[in-house]
Amino acid sequence: MALSENLQYLRAGAGITQEQLAEQLEVSRQSVSKWESGASFPEMDTLLRICDLYDVDLDTLLRGSVEASKVSDTAQYDAFMNRAALRVSLGVGAIIAAVGVMILLAAFGVSEMLAAAFLLLVIAVSVVIFVASGIEDDHFRKKHPVVADFYSDAERETFHRKFIWMISGGVGAILFGIALLVLFFAFFPEQEPYESIAVSLLLFIIAGAVTVFVYGGMQEDKYKIWKYNRDNNPDPAAKKKLDLIGTVCGCIMLAATAIYLLRGFTASAWGTAWWVFPVGGVLCGAVNVILDPYKGEND
Repeated sequence: MALSENLQYLRAGAGITQEQLAEQLEVSRQSVSKWESGASFPEMDTLLRICDLYDVDLDTLLRGSVEASKVSDTAQYDAFMNRAALRVSLGVGAIIAAVGVMILLAAFGVSEMLAAAFLLLVIAVSVVIFVASGIEDDHFRKKHPVVADFYSDAERETFHRKFIWMISGGVGAILFGIALLVLFFAFFPEQEPYESIAVSLLLFIIAGAVTVFVYGGMQEDKYKIWKYNRDNNPDPAAKKKLDLIGTVCGCIMLAATAIYLLRGFTASAWGTAWWVFPVGGVLCGAVNVILDPYKGEND
């Protein structure tokens, strides 16, 4: 495979255009076009930048087959993404479950302040996990800006069948929880502590379902290596929107935490003001949908 074919393969794998590659290498789009057509040859310093950018050695780039050299998961991408999905999904599920525990503690006489402290502790631990995972993800992406697509169609299809059952099973679990809540009050009076016990049980079921949703969604995204490569090499307009999404979502969750603490300290609403966190999550989801620079390109 000649340099021209290797370059086309690397650029296609990264999900970028000739113009975007030209910007990264600080050359003209016409130069990239000539390289890919075999009409001209890059200078040595440009070749070395290509090697660094795509984590490929010079000999393979010039005389070998980049595609053949990248058939295995040399970056340990799969293991890294599996760990990230597990940590983030458990962190999200833990926060929802902690709300259930807080309600249960308050129902059995534990002071609202202590119950709220438990919730804040779980949130704090989860946030540490999210931040650490984000830093690790950023480091991994900088170290491996482009990853070769080593998954087979059979592997993708096998997981997609599991993903369907994960989503439908999670929805079924939530519906089962609602039905269980109705049945619960068929045998117990609608008064404390029974109401709190019932709501807590429902939240535990929802926590499990949401954990499965988040894990399944991140695993489904894992197989879209073209999306990973594209997100690591955004054009200036897309990067601006992605940075804005991160800033807005960070402000939303900080505001949610501030509102919860304010309501807790001024109105002793530790046991009822927890709703600000799911509302913040929904708002962040809406921001991602509205500002998504790749609408219609993620399937």
